Amino acid sequence: DKSTIHPVARWMTFCSMLVVFFLRIYLVQGYFIVAYGLGIYLLNNFIAFLSPVDDALDSGMSLPRTNDEAKEFRPFQRRMPEFKFWLHCAKGTGISILMTFFSIFDIPVFWPILLLYFCVLFFMTMKRQIMHMYKHKYVPISFGKTKYKKAGVEDGQFGGGMAGASSSKARNY
Repeated sequence: DKSTIHPVARWMTFCSMLVVFFLRIYLVQGYFIVAYGLGIYLLNNFIAFLSPVDDALDSGMSLPRTNDEAKEFRPFQRRMPEFKFWLHCAKGTGISILMTFFSIFDIPVFWPILLLYFCVLFFMTMKRQIMHMYKHKYVPISFGKTKYKKAGVEDGQFGGGMAGASSSKARNY
């Protein structure tokens, strides 16, 4: 897909879709069960996005306990990649927006109870996920490649590299 290389534009589109959805819910003063369903769906996708592919509890494997076991570096691999996370969230929000145009989905409910239940569910689920991350010592968020302050700067006695070598030695290398 051509939008894969534009993550900021994709997420801005998703945020604008959410704004349109919640504006529609606010103006119509209905479809709270659709909003609740969308919230649960987005929470489920978010948990899949934060979770690793091979869960230590499911596979029976565990993290290394000694330094010798920890020498092998394995990058964090998500159960749901970022693009699929965005795609599922955008599709779910689009379908929810469409559902607000059909009165069959406007089931009368007392929305404060749904909101309270969703908040409790969210905090309990996130607590469990954070405890899992802490227990297995993984961080699912990365901000790109590590950048060092003195990358490429040679400040040794001879300036680094072949700077201190004579020209005849430098030709032999």
